[in-house]
Amino acid sequence: MSLISDLTTLLPAPRLKTRPIDCHAWSVDAGFYTLIPKAVVFPENENEVRALFQLANKHNTSITFRTAGTSLSGQSVTDGLMADLSRHWKQASIHDDGRSIRVEPGLTGQAVNRLLQPHRRKIGPDPASINSAMMGGILSNNSSGMCCGVKHNSYHTLQSIRFILPDGKGYDTANPEHYTLFEKESTSLATGIRELRQRLIANAGLTAEIRRKYKLKNTVGYSLNAFLDYEHPLDILAHLLIGAEGTLAFIASATLNTIPDKPYKITGLLFFATPRAACDAIPALTASGAEALEFMDRAALRSIEQLPGAPPFLQTLTEDVSCILCEYQAEDAHALDQVFDNAKASLTALPLIHPAEFTKDAHQQAIYWKLRKGMYPSVAAVRAKGTSVMLEDVAVPVEKLGDAIVDLQHLFARHGYTNALVFGHAREGNLHFLVSQSIATAEDIRLFRQFNDDLADLIIQKYRGSLKAEHGTGRQIAPYVRDEWGEEAYAIMQELKKLVDPQDILNPGVILNADKECHLKNLKSLPVVESEVDKCVECGYCEHRCPSREFTLTPRQRIVLRRSLARLKAAGDTAAYKSILKDYQHDGLDTCAVDGLCSLECPVTINTGDLVKRLRKENHSSTARRLSMIIARHFGTVESIVRTGLRMGNAINKLFGAKSMTKITKFMRRALPAFPLWPSQPIAPADIPVAKPNPPDAIYFPCCMNRLMGADSTGGGAAGDALHSVAQKAGITLDTPKSIRTQCCGQAFGSKGFPNAQALAANQLVESLWTETQQGKLPVVLDISSCTQSLRSPASSLTDDNRKHMDKMTILDGPEFALQELIPRLQLTAKKDKIILHPVCSVYKMGSLEKLKQLGAHCATQVEIPASAGCCGMAGDRGFYYPGLIATATKDESREVKARNIPDCYSTSRPCELALSEATGRSYRSIFHLIDDVTPRASSQTPSSAG
Repeated sequence: MSLISDLTTLLPAPRLKTRPIDCHAWSVDAGFYTLIPKAVVFPENENEVRALFQLANKHNTSITFRTAGTSLSGQSVTDGLMADLSRHWKQASIHDDGRSIRVEPGLTGQAVNRLLQPHRRKIGPDPASINSAMMGGILSNNSSGMCCGVKHNSYHTLQSIRFILPDGKGYDTANPEHYTLFEKESTSLATGIRELRQRLIANAGLTAEIRRKYKLKNTVGYSLNAFLDYEHPLDILAHLLIGAEGTLAFIASATLNTIPDKPYKITGLLFFATPRAACDAIPALTASGAEALEFMDRAALRSIEQLPGAPPFLQTLTEDVSCILCEYQAEDAHALDQVFDNAKASLTALPLIHPAEFTKDAHQQAIYWKLRKGMYPSVAAVRAKGTSVMLEDVAVPVEKLGDAIVDLQHLFARHGYTNALVFGHAREGNLHFLVSQSIATAEDIRLFRQFNDDLADLIIQKYRGSLKAEHGTGRQIAPYVRDEWGEEAYAIMQELKKLVDPQDILNPGVILNADKECHLKNLKSLPVVESEVDKCVECGYCEHRCPSREFTLTPRQRIVLRRSLARLKAAGDTAAYKSILKDYQHDGLDTCAVDGLCSLECPVTINTGDLVKRLRKENHSSTARRLSMIIARHFGTVESIVRTGLRMGNAINKLFGAKSMTKITKFMRRALPAFPLWPSQPIAPADIPVAKPNPPDAIYFPCCMNRLMGADSTGGGAAGDALHSVAQKAGITLDTPKSIRTQCCGQAFGSKGFPNAQALAANQLVESLWTETQQGKLPVVLDISSCTQSLRSPASSLTDDNRKHMDKMTILDGPEFALQELIPRLQLTAKKDKIILHPVCSVYKMGSLEKLKQLGAHCATQVEIPASAGCCGMAGDRGFYYPGLIATATKDESREVKARNIPDCYSTSRPCELALSEATGRSYRSIFHLIDDVTPRASSQTPSSAG
């Protein structure tokens, strides 16, 4: 049987992907190499992993295990079998009051830290990619980061590890019996490791060199310090797996010792005349107790001087000025004051060219760190189209850091990298640098080779440093491992790999590679395609926020495939091109929620939803575009027809059973796949409450999804009913004039790629609101957050007059109106014990999460927002067409909610409430229902006008 046939027998279809669109989607990571896998598989358990090893050995096919794909050196791409662990392998268990935690590889570092937060602990590694990077990669790359140094990296915080070798044997160092079992079952491997250890220890010079090198950050080659730090071969192997980049074994889980999460911080920017002056200050700053010392050269400062919050004087600095972001941390306020008081003498003695300003203000601290992290997007956003951003890292002894920075700057100038900049974790002698790199021509590649050779010579020969401090060896540094470590150490690494993986099936070509030019092959070209695509650096930071990530594609993959189509077209590969283009309609366009949350994580703020909406627009026929305009122009008539249809559907459900319409629409979808499914949740059109005769205090715009299905078909009231109820209790009069009762904000048209219809709907609504608000004198209240966000940001689609009108009107989302106008006038006499809130996508995008939390805190003693809360996948109505999108998007959040005995769940969007009710089995209602529930009696306070 062929490999694919065997895989088909082993795994169900949803967990085996072999189409061209799938293989190309998984063909890249955050580095600048691309390899197209033969198949992508999603194993769920250790037995399946063992079976995959058997197949790989049987078919002599390589296998690469991958989690988030945020690696930068090409270690998570393959032309063999790709085993993606990001969809499963997400279990964790906390031990000893948070002092240790056992994790599986599919959890992000951020998710692990969230679990530890109640214990005021965190994992030691703190890579910049921690929001996206998963534990499999954090362990396999021996990740560190800005504050953890060499003391708290993955290697040094490892307590135990569970792994499976390429021959299928598995061991867990948390189990004492496995030490004997390892020597009995894997005798030759245990013996070989002992012999390598004895050989290494007998070489005094090599032993001393290993000790020296691991005083620096170093992820080049295998973790040879394991041979010196441990005696038993199982312990040695366990620690060799850290930083092995998936070339020795599969890591099923690991237990890490945690460190205190110090919540009290004081942060400042220190400016020096030259890089050397800045670096000379590092020993004193380290001795003073600084936890973070982040260096930025003048080019780095120049890249961020226009960002919001940047001190204006940055633009006046001379050419050699350098900066250190300095931060002190402590576990309580008193301890922080002590630490900083003790540091003042060292700070006063520094040769600063600008007075140091330290702050405890969390907002200002966030600005400082945003500036420090803003260099990557700043360079990436302005790079030439078709070029990659090369983010590299090296380490040198701290006492030589200043000289190394100057030498690096000279190296950039010599090779024509005019936009290069240097920054890094100065306390550890760890430097990152950014350059833009093209590989479009043979000359580009020649220059790239020469730069790498010269860089290696500089770091290895002159500074005896590490060519890779944090980012791993991968394919990029593989040709230089022998140069950095020497013949004897390299030979030990080669023998180790052969001992553990004799058939070389695990991630071959990574770390060790006989091809001295492997770093120049399989380079990832970046054809110029579309504006959104051209900006993308394929880092993968967006993926964990995407609702379709486990259903079809992620934002990065949607962009990667646009580039793949361009490459295939240029290469004349018609078959693969047509296959991907055909499947892209469903996987890339139809199932994208266009929620825009990806832009919040993207370092260059790409909203892949905008790309999808534009591509949808281009795919629409002229008939579809005309129909969208008719619907927008006569929205009230269309709404009336839909309301009638919904009432008829409810009548059928009453006659033949509550699930009848769901069954009928499922049957209809077999013939008409575009036909929407009837939700299993009870829905019904909502009536708009009649306004009181007295003048209103505010205008209430009931959004169309609430009007159409805001009521509960079993008799429950809609959000509008609850809003009017609490407004009446607060002494506030709301009115919904006839002119806006059947209008739409345009969001429904825009998300489907009908911008003209969106513009028509938005302009019609704004014109009506301008009149009804008495030219902006009255505020407008909405009951769906996404519609609020849509109405606030249609500037490009509005006429000049309507744009001016919008600037003068006050548009309030539900939580804002509640906090500003309702809560101060209400007596919350029936406060709930515990509630669960779901922040919808637009709450994040509008920056109103804190307002939602504040509202919840007014209404309940304990407010919980699930750690995995994200886009529910409903996307207005998309979930009615693709229920699988909701199922996968809410999988983790649903699990969290079901684990809590909290029946009261609320949100700010009716479609999302329906989706979450379906997913969790709990009834999600509007926040206006929450306020109504906790205010059973009218306030005795004197009412006053809203707004």
